[in-house]
Amino acid sequence: MIYRLLRWFTGIALHWFYSSIQVVGRERIPRTGPVIIAASHHNALVDALIAGWIAPRRLTLTAKATLLENPLVAWLFPLAGVVPLRRAKDEITKKGDAPVTRNAGAFDSILSVLAEGGMVLIFPEGISHSDPHLAPLKTGAARLALEARDKRGIDNLQIIPLGLNFEDKGNPGTAVLAEAGEPIHMDRVGGIAVNELTEMIATRLAAVSLKEPTPSPDRDAVRRKGGVHPLASPLGAWGELTHRYIVNYARDVALRMSKTPDEPAMKTIVLSLVLILLSYVVQFAIVAALAGPLWAVLYVATLPLGAYWAAYKNHPRPEAYA
Repeated sequence: MIYRLLRWFTGIALHWFYSSIQVVGRERIPRTGPVIIAASHHNALVDALIAGWIAPRRLTLTAKATLLENPLVAWLFPLAGVVPLRRAKDEITKKGDAPVTRNAGAFDSILSVLAEGGMVLIFPEGISHSDPHLAPLKTGAARLALEARDKRGIDNLQIIPLGLNFEDKGNPGTAVLAEAGEPIHMDRVGGIAVNELTEMIATRLAAVSLKEPTPSPDRDAVRRKGGVHPLASPLGAWGELTHRYIVNYARDVALRMSKTPDEPAMKTIVLSLVLILLSYVVQFAIVAALAGPLWAVLYVATLPLGAYWAAYKNHPRPEAYA
C-alpha cells in the first residue's frame, strides 16, 4: 500500500515538473518472472522515481546507503522496500580498501526478490552524473545475475537495459525519454564471465541512452506555469488552482537552493509533496471548522484527484499492476 501511494504521488509530481515523460519499449519489460532493470543514471533519485513509474509491476529499488544519513530517507526506505547498497568509495577504511562483504546482506535481499519472481532496479554505473556518455559500468549487476542463475538456480531471469534521457534534467517544463532496450536472457547466454556480461549490459544500455526526447507540444505552457481551461477540464482546472502555486513556489526555492544539475527536480518534488500535504491539513481544518468534518473529508478527497487530472491532462496514465 505504501509503495502504491508513493508511486501515485511521485508520478503526479514528476509530471508537474517535466512537460512529458515519453516511454519507448515498455512491452520489453516482462510482467512476470525475475527481472533486473539496468538503468542509466543521470538524475539522482529522479531516475528511480521514473523507473518505478513506468514499471508494469512493483519494482524493488536500490540506492546508495549514504542516503540513510537523512532521517526522513532512513524512515522511508524500509516502507518503500528500498535496498541500500554501499559503494566502495564510501566504505574506504584506514587501510585504503573497502570490505568485500559490504553488500552481502543487500545482495541476499535482492536475490530473494528475484527468487520470488520480482523485479529489481540497478544503476550499473554506480554514480549519478551529467557527462555526455555512460560512466564505466560496475560489475554488480552482472555478478547478481550470474549468482542468481548459477548459485540460486533462478530460471528465466532477464536483464532489461533502461535508458533514462533528459532534454534538460534541471529545467522545468522539459521532456524525458525512457527507453527499454533489448533484453538479455540469462538462460540463453551460456557460460559467461562477469566482465563479458558487464560488457554486454554496457552495449545494450548504450543503445538506449543519451538520446534526445521529443519536446512536448505544451512545454511553453508549462514554463509559463501551466493552466487548464475550466470548461475543457473542470477537475484539471481545480487541480491547477489548488496545487500550481505550491509547485511553482517549491520549484523556485529548489532552483535557488540547487548547486548541481541533479538537484532541482528532486528538491522540487520532495518540497512540493511536503508543502502540498501540509496544505491539505490546513484546508481540512478550515473546512471542518466552517462546515463540519464530513464536508472536510469530501473536500480534501477532491484535492489529489484534481492534482492527478491536471498532471496527466496531456500525458498517458501509469499502468495499473498487481
